[in-house]
Amino acid sequence: MHKAALDLSFQTRAAGNVIARLKLHSSLERMFKFHQMKYIFETLDKMRCLRKRSTVSFLGVLVIFLLFMNLYIEDSYVLEGDKQFGRETSTHQLNSERYVHTFKDLSNFSGAINVTYRYLAATPLQRKRFLTIGLSSVKRKKGNYLLETIRSIFEQSSYEELKEISVVVHLAEFNSSWREVMVQDITQKFAHHIIAGRLIVIHAPEEYYPILDGLKRNYNDPEDRVRFRSKQNVDYAFLLNFCANTSDYYVMLEDDVRCSKNFLTAIKKVITSLEGTYWVTLEFSKLGYIGKLYHSHDLPRLAHFLLMFYQEMPCDWLLTHFRDLLAQKNVIRFKPSLFQHMGYYSSYKGAENKLKDDDFEEESFDIPDNPPASLYTNMNVFESYEASKAYSSVDEYFWGKPPSTGDIFVIVFENPIVIKKIKVTTGTEDRQNDILHHGALDVGENVVRFKRIRQCVTYVRLGEFKNGNFEMSDMNQKIPFDIHCVRIYVTKTQKEWLIIRSISIWTS
Repeated sequence: MHKAALDLSFQTRAAGNVIARLKLHSSLERMFKFHQMKYIFETLDKMRCLRKRSTVSFLGVLVIFLLFMNLYIEDSYVLEGDKQFGRETSTHQLNSERYVHTFKDLSNFSGAINVTYRYLAATPLQRKRFLTIGLSSVKRKKGNYLLETIRSIFEQSSYEELKEISVVVHLAEFNSSWREVMVQDITQKFAHHIIAGRLIVIHAPEEYYPILDGLKRNYNDPEDRVRFRSKQNVDYAFLLNFCANTSDYYVMLEDDVRCSKNFLTAIKKVITSLEGTYWVTLEFSKLGYIGKLYHSHDLPRLAHFLLMFYQEMPCDWLLTHFRDLLAQKNVIRFKPSLFQHMGYYSSYKGAENKLKDDDFEEESFDIPDNPPASLYTNMNVFESYEASKAYSSVDEYFWGKPPSTGDIFVIVFENPIVIKKIKVTTGTEDRQNDILHHGALDVGENVVRFKRIRQCVTYVRLGEFKNGNFEMSDMNQKIPFDIHCVRIYVTKTQKEWLIIRSISIWTS
């Protein structure tokens, strides 16, 4: 009887200690969340000051405000154990403590997340590459496309391109038997790529994952759906965290994708064409989390962001808010798409998923070089459709109010070039009358600076626009000098507005 009383006393004190620890965690976590949100708003304020024209969207701010209130009202992080203490088992209390351990370093958004990865197939990375391609894969109820995806990446890359890429596969399935089978298949089929350091297969142990059961059912999603998408956010976060220092750029693919021929060359040309332009995310597919490109230095912040809001919404929705918060207000998407979804069954319950990107082109296509240049026009520009958007490789354009005779649109190259081919397209499918009805294309040489603007002294006329378009090949055989400038010249006033949809230049 005396021993039972002592045991009861001991258990009471132990329970009291657990409650005290949870309350301490509660207090510390509230302070931690306050500093987190303070940091976010200070960062937004700095970005607003530094980039006058880049503003965080109202939706982005609203989401952050709601999430901020949610963190305080529901205490959905460390306080999970505190809220359910009276009705949950000691196992859930241990999970709560693990939760604290997993998220304790979120105050440093630029630092790595403390995860010890298991290397399932890898050789040491000899040097930093240009591009890392990240894939996360789990066991599907129907179908398995991972091996086909990896094969497509390597087969659609040239020997020179292979030297500049690395592929990191995160086998995020907790079922060890499935992982062992997949590792065996991967090592048998792609051994030479593993030996060359181009293919790395990793796994983040389950012990590093936060609580995945009993999460909030946002959007009235069923519990298993919430668990699936919440775990997927963490899968991606751990993958991003691992890849942060492996290359200059990072592109995310899903595990059921096929690639366009020489996709790396296309990506490099797009990056070059956007030199000097601020961007957070470039999109090379319009589907899901496929073909999204980032600077590698943004990966730690993105990984923390996905972890912080892992249970709130699907990953592709979170990525939109991440882009907005870093002051890229518009989508920058390249066409044609470089990656295509090929799976027929989703990794969620094996449901059918036959989505296709109708902008995808699998065979190699003629990608313009568009060397670095500055652009200016004396036309009346509409809103934010500035001149540079006509020269970009992504899906955007210049839009101006009705031009008058003598109006110009000029491209001045940083260095003189030899042009092999040039193509200018005006108007769009939904605004077919906003074309250049009367105009000509000129090329110039001998650059001088006049009123802070670089411009050419002399020009040679190449020809007139026909039906709003201009195209000429073999220019290097027709123009006897290196070209410094390209000029679109309006030869007659028009009442219609003008859209310059694209200016494409190929150099010899």
